[in-house]
Amino acid sequence: MKPVSEKNNFLYLTIGIVLLLFVGAISDQFEGVVGHQLVQAFSVINIVVGIYGFKSTQKRFLSGTGIILSIVAVVIIGAALELLKLYYLHLILLFCFYLWAIWLAGKQVLFTGQVDANRIVGAICIYLLMGLIWALMYLFIAQAIPGAFNGVEQMVWYDNFADVAYYSYVTLTTLGYGDISPVAPIARFLVYMEAVVGVFYMAILVASLIGVGISESSKH
Repeated sequence: MKPVSEKNNFLYLTIGIVLLLFVGAISDQFEGVVGHQLVQAFSVINIVVGIYGFKSTQKRFLSGTGIILSIVAVVIIGAALELLKLYYLHLILLFCFYLWAIWLAGKQVLFTGQVDANRIVGAICIYLLMGLIWALMYLFIAQAIPGAFNGVEQMVWYDNFADVAYYSYVTLTTLGYGDISPVAPIARFLVYMEAVVGVFYMAILVASLIGVGISESSKH
């Protein structure tokens, strides 16, 4: 495995997000076999990979000791939050991490630098992160407000993760199958805002890549 660098840092985080979504689907498909522990475990893996992958934080965690300490710290925090049943705080912390990750990724991907494979993967990574950010907000609402969504029961967030993640990406891509729908006003607001952001992101991404490409070609 190649070491994480500025040329491949988005690849590992993107793979981690895809694996998290896949594990969520598997845990929902075979309920009771793998359980929610895998969802939480892959959430931890994503956080560690995200911390290690970005240039602004890499130096602090470059050594093996730094990686191990970061894993231990995240695991302890996650276990403590679950034991204390601080589910809302857990969601808020995950939300803050993904928001931080999308900010750092955006600075590296959009409007700067040469268009290469890592930037393309980074653009995909940002898109996946947006779906996760909205999924966390939906999970918060679904747990806090009974009947906030048709098709989603009021349960602890990790039990609803697969369904809500599916709904978030369906909304982000404006597919709108209709099997899950918002009922609470705040849920409706977040849903149409996600659809708007998803459409505008694609437009901004294309404009960014074209602009960078034109700028690079004019220099040669």
